[in-house]
Amino acid sequence: MGNRLSVYSSALLLVVAMGASLPANAQMYRYTDAQGQVVISNTIPQEATKRGYDILGSNGRVVETVPPAPTEEEIAARKAEKKRQQERERQREQDELLLKRYSHPDQAVEAMHRKVREMNGLIQLKRGNIQVISSQLNNEQSRAADMERAGRDIPQATLDKIRRLESQIDEIEQDIASQRQDIVELKKTYRKDIQRLEVITDKERSLPLELAGEQ
Repeated sequence: MGNRLSVYSSALLLVVAMGASLPANAQMYRYTDAQGQVVISNTIPQEATKRGYDILGSNGRVVETVPPAPTEEEIAARKAEKKRQQERERQREQDELLLKRYSHPDQAVEAMHRKVREMNGLIQLKRGNIQVISSQLNNEQSRAADMERAGRDIPQATLDKIRRLESQIDEIEQDIASQRQDIVELKKTYRKDIQRLEVITDKERSLPLELAGEQ
């Protein structure tokens, strides 16, 4: 104990003595070197700053303590915690928006069915268009076949019309396939919202997620 007090007293006397010979605004630093020894100096090595240090006043007292630089593990942990906080905040904002739209999971179920019915209705209209175009196509193909059997050349205008009608059917069928995929994605989104509503409202849905005859 006596040796420790002697070392501290000697260091303090050194600080006071050095402070007396330095300008009033000069700073002193107390840090631990690579060998674990406490060093007091008016300069500090760059590597020592990573271990943390004290800034001393002219009277030898600590005026500021600079903590050690964070380790890679600490930096990673801080980043992970920051990410978790951001995710919690994002979820909170999403929940607020969801509750502004629905106060019960069944309301979201009804909205989903309503939207799906609208999209299926558009698909049915497009199927009707295909039937109309297919009828025109059949007529043009029949005329062309009659011309071939009669040994007559098929007019270019007729061939162009057949290709155009076939292309229209293909485009509509692709559009229908794309819209069916949109319905699948729509249901996924709504079901996710419905599940979340059951959690944040503490209410269970009573309506089915699928309706009879729904495509």
